[in-house]
Amino acid sequence: MADSILEAFLNNCEKSPNKLCLSFENQSLSYTDLANRAHRFGAALQEWGLEEGERVALFLENSPDFLAAYLGIFMVGGVVALVNTAYKQVELRHILRDSGARLCFTEQERLSELERVQPDLPELEKIITLGSALEEFLTNEGSFTPRLRQGEELAVLAYTSGTTGRSKGAMLLHRNLISNIESLRQTWGWTENDHLLLTLPLFHAHGLMVGAHGTLTSGASAELKRHFNATEVYDSLLTGQFSMFFGVPTMYTRLLLESVQRAEKPLPLRLYVSGSAPLSAQTFEEFKQVFGQAILERYGMTETIMNMTNPYEGERRPGTVGLPFPGQEARVVDVKTRQPLLPGTDGEIEVRGSHVFKGYWNLPEATAESFSADGWFRTGDLGQMSEDGYYTINGRAKELIITGGYNVYPREVEEVLHNCPGVAEVAVYGLPDADMGEKVAAAIVRNDVSLSEEIVIAFCKDNLASYKKPRQIAFVEALPRNAMGKIQKHLLR
Repeated sequence: MADSILEAFLNNCEKSPNKLCLSFENQSLSYTDLANRAHRFGAALQEWGLEEGERVALFLENSPDFLAAYLGIFMVGGVVALVNTAYKQVELRHILRDSGARLCFTEQERLSELERVQPDLPELEKIITLGSALEEFLTNEGSFTPRLRQGEELAVLAYTSGTTGRSKGAMLLHRNLISNIESLRQTWGWTENDHLLLTLPLFHAHGLMVGAHGTLTSGASAELKRHFNATEVYDSLLTGQFSMFFGVPTMYTRLLLESVQRAEKPLPLRLYVSGSAPLSAQTFEEFKQVFGQAILERYGMTETIMNMTNPYEGERRPGTVGLPFPGQEARVVDVKTRQPLLPGTDGEIEVRGSHVFKGYWNLPEATAESFSADGWFRTGDLGQMSEDGYYTINGRAKELIITGGYNVYPREVEEVLHNCPGVAEVAVYGLPDADMGEKVAAAIVRNDVSLSEEIVIAFCKDNLASYKKPRQIAFVEALPRNAMGKIQKHLLR
């Protein structure tokens, strides 16, 4: 096994130099093409004076140059700081200051946001926009020999999505990246014959560390889209040229809506994968009926990349995230005593293995609080394991609602409400209550304007224990989400 993503990619360049690696809009890049472009980035960064271990920020939307810059930074020993393209001044200032990035690559349309915060960032020496400024930077006459990275070296600062507070920089080592993708490729049967339709953002682990890493390390091909567009993706699926598609639940619901307007249905792919947010059992069943393929739901997070997966061959159980990947461990523990629990008992999920990050950048106390003495990482996700090893996630530990002394898991209530006629989307969360400590609240997006609070309460009365029923219901136009589709419940509160 290669020691890094870069080494595995360069091995595939030697093996199949002219094979299609990426297609993007009207571009087609072979493995050699991408390697040459990455080499130019590495050479330019070296000439500019980037030292090993220094951070370079990628504030970029999807494009081949995102991956060329990413690989080029590795070639010169730099560390990549990933920045969500939706971020504005407050988030940008925090991440760029926290990471201490010396240089940032971005697009012209995002330059104004960076210029607003640049005076507050003395360590940010240079901003380079794609286009003529980038091409000028990449002009290099000197010699350059890439150095392959060692497993224990820092590769990426991946900032948590910040759904409950300020994002933290997860330190991912080169061995974390390569060991995780090797386990995933083995489990999902990913080979050089695969062709991935990739619309997920590369600034996020799902798009970059699953979609792109899997492609580059297996010697496969991918068509990269700048953004997800349901109509465009549906048209692409109809061509029959792809074997895999990865998405978040929102993408699958939009593809289902698109299918209603189409007479022609795509042929089943080898693999549809969902993650980054819970996939409802209803969406799972509807997609299977319409597209002829059961979605494979998996479980990952910024700090660990991929933790669990439903089987590639075997039962893909709706509402669950499957079992740990090969070489990885998981368990459920009591949230107070931290003792392991028996199957079927709710608690916090912990994971352990070579995929787990080193810790949080510049936050030793947060790092210490996140690990047990024997190396288990506390995910903060609540769930349980079945007798046959399948894990179900009920929500975040910080989202657990304790009302009148009873524990209420938001996911359980959400699953019930998803089955209420007229409910399109729902988020359940806790609100302070003088009598009960907390009360259950629900924000609902309707697809039937006649749906009323009385109807929802009556439905819950027939399907939920009394203490689990929402005491407050709000009908909203849309649920607040971050760039990966995760609902930001702190904004609802």
